[in-house]
Amino acid sequence: MSQFQSQRRVHYDDDGVATASETVEDDGGGESSMKLRPSSSNVTEDQEPFMGVKIRRKASRHRDYRGDYIDLQSRPHLIKVLDKQGDKKVLFADKVLKFTGSGKMKRRILLITDFAIYMVDPETDALKRRIALSALEKLCLSELSDNFFAFIIPTEYDILMASTRKTEIVTVLVEAIKSTSDYEVEVIFSNSFEYNASADLVKEVQFEEVEGGVKTRIVRK
Repeated sequence: MSQFQSQRRVHYDDDGVATASETVEDDGGGESSMKLRPSSSNVTEDQEPFMGVKIRRKASRHRDYRGDYIDLQSRPHLIKVLDKQGDKKVLFADKVLKFTGSGKMKRRILLITDFAIYMVDPETDALKRRIALSALEKLCLSELSDNFFAFIIPTEYDILMASTRKTEIVTVLVEAIKSTSDYEVEVIFSNSFEYNASADLVKEVQFEEVEGGVKTRIVRK
């Protein structure tokens, strides 16, 4: 039985050339250039349940949602992780960048099912974190054309990530929560937002539109 609603298989190319870059500056004063490959297309606007504020890339108008960007069926260890939790219906699977409390960037596989969010180490296929969709209070994004988004989870610590497919991720989560519960997750667009990087560490993400892209600063509060 397929884990996915869609049978289309998509290869994720780690060596894809980025045509746009984002500068990420941590609160320690260090600055690094992070390049993420932008997708060649985007969703149509009537697919987005959080219309209104977002400024989109010019090349981000008509993306087809594919869901599986890592060929999940070829990864039996990941399927085993899901089976262990009783999850069968996977809505999204892709590689993302996760920001740790210390500001480091780590690669993770993000899996979204109709019940939970999974963060998996891509090198070992080890489950690092599972978050029930019911624990997700809000999603935070900027109003600019960057790749950052945050999951706000009041009962735990939050997650700041980056992905060129964040529009799809947010849409999948909004629709999944709406279909399995009686509430809609809040989606907040702001060029600065706070998140709990750990139990006792609050950080603020600040976005600024600069020539050639978006500058992102992550500072301690």
